[in-house]
Amino acid sequence: IRGVVGLDVAWREEAQLQNVMRQLQWGAGWLEVLLRRHADPGEAAQLRVKLILQLVSAFLERQDFKDSASAVTTEIATQLGCDRVVLALLSGKELKIEAVSHTVQFDRHANLLNATVAAMNEALDQHEPVVYPPDRDDRLVVTFAHAELAQMSGAGGVVTLPLHHGERQVGALTLERAPGFRFETPSVELLEGVAAMLGPLVDLKRAQQRSLPGHAAESAKGVWSKLTGPRHAGFKFGVMLIAALTLFFAFATGPFRVSANARIEGEVQRSVTAPFQGYVRETAKRAGDTVAKGDLLARLDDRDLKLEQVRLQAQREQLGKQYREAMAKRERASVRVVSSQIEQVEAQLALVQEQLGRTEVVAPFDGVLVSGDLTQALGAPLERGQVLFEIAPLDNYRVVLQVDERQITGIRLGQSGELVLSSMPNSSFPVSVSKITPVSMAKEGRNTFRVEAQLQSDSGVRLRPGMEGLAKIHIDDRRLIWIWTHELVNWIKLKFWAWTP
Repeated sequence: IRGVVGLDVAWREEAQLQNVMRQLQWGAGWLEVLLRRHADPGEAAQLRVKLILQLVSAFLERQDFKDSASAVTTEIATQLGCDRVVLALLSGKELKIEAVSHTVQFDRHANLLNATVAAMNEALDQHEPVVYPPDRDDRLVVTFAHAELAQMSGAGGVVTLPLHHGERQVGALTLERAPGFRFETPSVELLEGVAAMLGPLVDLKRAQQRSLPGHAAESAKGVWSKLTGPRHAGFKFGVMLIAALTLFFAFATGPFRVSANARIEGEVQRSVTAPFQGYVRETAKRAGDTVAKGDLLARLDDRDLKLEQVRLQAQREQLGKQYREAMAKRERASVRVVSSQIEQVEAQLALVQEQLGRTEVVAPFDGVLVSGDLTQALGAPLERGQVLFEIAPLDNYRVVLQVDERQITGIRLGQSGELVLSSMPNSSFPVSVSKITPVSMAKEGRNTFRVEAQLQSDSGVRLRPGMEGLAKIHIDDRRLIWIWTHELVNWIKLKFWAWTP
């Protein structure tokens, strides 16, 4: 507190007392500015910082932007002894009044506010503060709109300060003082500091309270201003490059191919089974081995069969002796019984001899074993018909593709493509679609359809059943933008359809 001003007033009417109080408040602000002007530099700097902090506090302590703008304009008017303070912000290229000091509601289309907006535009066009009456004679500043505003409002002094956020103009602040009070150089310098503080705060708080469409519109305006302005050459070049690439990919075409996991299988695949119940005695081959027709794959234990053969042979000899004795005694009934027993034993003996001939499991044709390994099953019991090996030919293969259900609609019989195997990534094999199964299967969390394809060239001995890789089937030529985005577009369509009632 620098001092106290006391007045002895003879009037007692309420209206006259309020008028005196208002004049006193205006004068107090002018006196405070006068004291700041004559204070020492250090103390003046402290007072300036204190004033700016008070204004920042008045602006930030409100949540709503309108309330903050009204509070800060009223605080500026009170602290600096102004009749009226008006804050306006740019909306596009037009100024929109946001707050008037000591006023909650105001008519933006009033003549006085229209004159204020004209004065603000005058300052923004010149990119510097405009003071009327001018505080210095050496400043070449246009003040026609300010002079008209001062004449219309009866103000003794008018000053407008552009508000900036970085290099961008965001609005303007216009202050008016009572008749007889003008804005001198120290006051203008103080106001320039206030404007430098207020510009970023006002712009940021307004941006925080914009709606999502408002943010989008503001961003679009910012981009448009960069494109049409005299600067930002790098940004313009980047936008032009993106636009050119977008146009190129929107109209350029390329091959559309469906990718699917693939596996090599033999065209014919035969199972080698156990001919009878028994045990594994010896194994000569296992999965992955190349075999020729007649090669030994495994040998079954024949000891029990040989013992059974000896028993049946002995039984046949005994029955033969009984048959001869019955013939000698002319016992026809005994002859018939023994004869049938001999036939039964001979049938059993023939079966055992046939089984002995099948104890050696051999390859039915030239090929490669795709499954079967009995090295860990020596001595293990086998059931009749149990699969021991699976064999496929070496010169006739088919490619089995697992096509995702989202891509199956584009697959047609006869379409061509390429196969690349994991074991031979540097080689590709041409294939042609030969069969499309109508049944789907679940694999890795997705439904896939089995599609078979034929190899179109002789691959020699390089391929083996069981090899896996990736196949790509050529569908047709389509726009590049569609090729890269169709899966996302289809997903959005499906989700939108699911969400709609």
